[in-house]
Amino acid sequence: MTLASTASAFSPAANTVRTTSSLAASLNGWTPDESAFAWGLPGSLDPAPEFDPFGFAKNTDLQTMKKWREAETQHGRVAMLAAVGMLVTEEPIEYHPLFEADNKDIGPAIRHLDEVRAVEPLFFLAFAAFIGALEWNRALKGFSKPEGEFEFQQIEADYYPGDVGFDPLGLKPKDSADFAVMQTKELQNGRLAMLGAAGMIAQELQNGKEIFVNLGLAQDRFDPSSVPIQF
Repeated sequence: MTLASTASAFSPAANTVRTTSSLAASLNGWTPDESAFAWGLPGSLDPAPEFDPFGFAKNTDLQTMKKWREAETQHGRVAMLAAVGMLVTEEPIEYHPLFEADNKDIGPAIRHLDEVRAVEPLFFLAFAAFIGALEWNRALKGFSKPEGEFEFQQIEADYYPGDVGFDPLGLKPKDSADFAVMQTKELQNGRLAMLGAAGMIAQELQNGKEIFVNLGLAQDRFDPSSVPIQF
């Protein structure tokens, strides 16, 4: 199932998204359609189109659907970064921008931030400020101000879920159909990454071993006494 999900993430999407021939001003060519699955948002893909076993998308209003898609997109992006980060900073690759990892094994990734905090507590203040700035920008971009007739976490009518305007490499397609395909790929990979990251974190919490070490694909060189935090 994992391999199928990964492969299908790069396949053209056979979805029911209603789009215009070019990107609309702020909704990327998407026209909300109450009769379509998830209001016609991208993300439905063979071999399991309209997959919603718990019925979250059924009879859901547009505001709630956009809020859920916003959350799904953002969590998927974080999970993709987390999954890659865990694999790269552990055995056998062991590349870490904050540690001298070439001369020792620094252990499972779930404890790396504990070690950073022990060595440089001010890092967490800068880290929290950075995350806060990103969230502040997202709030200004897509959420309504708390004034007048206002609902908690109310998304602006002209905001497309997940489109915060950050595209430094210019990868966003100019055609709405191409955008829907790319959005589906991002969602599918994000969904897989959320499952993958959760599994890797659970495994490391359970036995304290690095991912490839636990699989028997890398040597266990980790010495707990070599790091600031003992666990």
